[in-house]
Amino acid sequence: MPTSTDRLSQLLLKHGVITEKQLQAALERQKETGSSLGRVLLELGFVKENQLAELIARELGLEYVDLLEYKINIQATNMISEAMANRYLCIPIDFEDGKLVVAMADPTNIYALDDIRLTTGYQVKPVVAAKEDILHAIQRYYHLDTDVVEEALEGKEEDLEEEKLGGVVDDTPLVRFTTTIITEAVNRGASDIHIDPREDEVLIRYRIDGVCQEIKRVPKNVHTGIISRIKIISDLNIAEHRVPQDGHFGMVHNGKAIDFRVAVLPTVYGEKVVLRILDKSSILLRLEDLGFLPEALEKYRKAYTQPYGAILVTGPTGSGKSTSLYATLNVLNTEDRNITTVEDPVEYRLPGINQVQVNPKAGLTFATALRNILRTSPDIIMVGEIRDRETAKTAIEAALTGHLVLSTLHTNDAPSALPRLIEMGVEPYLVSSAVSCVMAQRLVRKLCPNCKVPYEPDPEILKNLGFPLAEGEEKGLIIYKASETGCAKCNGTGYKGRIGLYEVMPMSEEIKRLTVREASATTIMKQAKEEGLITMRDDGFLKVKMGITSIEEVMRVVAI
Repeated sequence: MPTSTDRLSQLLLKHGVITEKQLQAALERQKETGSSLGRVLLELGFVKENQLAELIARELGLEYVDLLEYKINIQATNMISEAMANRYLCIPIDFEDGKLVVAMADPTNIYALDDIRLTTGYQVKPVVAAKEDILHAIQRYYHLDTDVVEEALEGKEEDLEEEKLGGVVDDTPLVRFTTTIITEAVNRGASDIHIDPREDEVLIRYRIDGVCQEIKRVPKNVHTGIISRIKIISDLNIAEHRVPQDGHFGMVHNGKAIDFRVAVLPTVYGEKVVLRILDKSSILLRLEDLGFLPEALEKYRKAYTQPYGAILVTGPTGSGKSTSLYATLNVLNTEDRNITTVEDPVEYRLPGINQVQVNPKAGLTFATALRNILRTSPDIIMVGEIRDRETAKTAIEAALTGHLVLSTLHTNDAPSALPRLIEMGVEPYLVSSAVSCVMAQRLVRKLCPNCKVPYEPDPEILKNLGFPLAEGEEKGLIIYKASETGCAKCNGTGYKGRIGLYEVMPMSEEIKRLTVREASATTIMKQAKEEGLITMRDDGFLKVKMGITSIEEVMRVVAI
């Protein structure tokens, strides 16, 4: 019966990896050392680790994976412990068709496969990778590189100085680790990276689909080095630790230009850093892709196709207001229109549009920029945010003098935007004449189409929530909720992606009269509903009936 050494030697000769002479030399060396044939061939330099792995994969009919090139899914690596990864010389790298993809040096180890399956609850798809690549990946993804941790624990501050973290030495373990945090966040579609110092450790979290998820905890000793690295690439003052700082940097990842907005905030345990990820491809979205139902989109389209008037988009930070405005500008951006924006900051560069960055230190505020923009004969103006009385008055006056003005406000619903402008000091009659449409919005997570769970809701609960139901529809109604365990495609969350909830309120004659009389937001909302307004909550419930999202998600972002 052929031994493993015989099988390996035959395989290597068959594929021309080594010569007969090299094989004999290796066998002689093996007799002297007692090592395995594979180890001897590697030591003699006759084969490379990845060549052996590829041959094993080919012989077993499995896939070979180059871990140096593969985009490893951190959520997958978290499925097993570092100890188990080292014990079986393997690392989970991804999810595929409901299975956990595990890179292994020895994919024939059935004990390892069974242990991983029982531990994770997933069926295992083994793939083959080079042993050294697996060891490197374990070191990279389960903990900081050993030398960085040891330097930090031993207090070798000279090895973490700013000079070493900057452009002079750009390949230290700490630099590589920081880069990994950033690129993995982009790969996973995160919108923010949070680096939070705690009393004795540092918590790294990604915000994915609007919800923060813990990714890793690292020793507190390396906190200063990570923050310094981020400050350097963001062109911030690395010597200043007492006051907040804001910066930005850019990178190209997989052919896509990505911008990062950086905010540094001093806390009692050290500086917290948040990196907001701005994927420039997201501005190419069409309005139809954002989640508008046909009726709401038609009302909004009627407003932005008017030659003048003010369109206000309201909602809290992170509700997708900027994305909606950029998608609108993409529609309006034609050669025969002069479009200018004033923003703080300019998040995305839009070709063919004049964009102005607010700079309060230099005296360039929203109000001053807007006044000067009006002297350049614009057709369409976008004001990033109406924050004060002067900006509000100037924007409203621009809308009254033949310009289409798009802007945002921080209010909870569409009707509240009108009293808010009046509170800012704009005359009620100007608000009623200038504003043509107000749109409020929120973002909710979409149910994972692969694992969402159908169920029949309690009619009494639906009634208490004000869920829109036709006569007799509550009987046998089937809606969906998130799976408690999730699946591989949604990384176990039950949700994948986000969609907007919209409340589009055109300015009717009656709403204009109520505005002039300085009616409350509640009164305006009542009138708008009588005129057919679909509130954000009802918009959300309609998307629940369509199987897009869940009741829990709608109630999470919209008040009862």
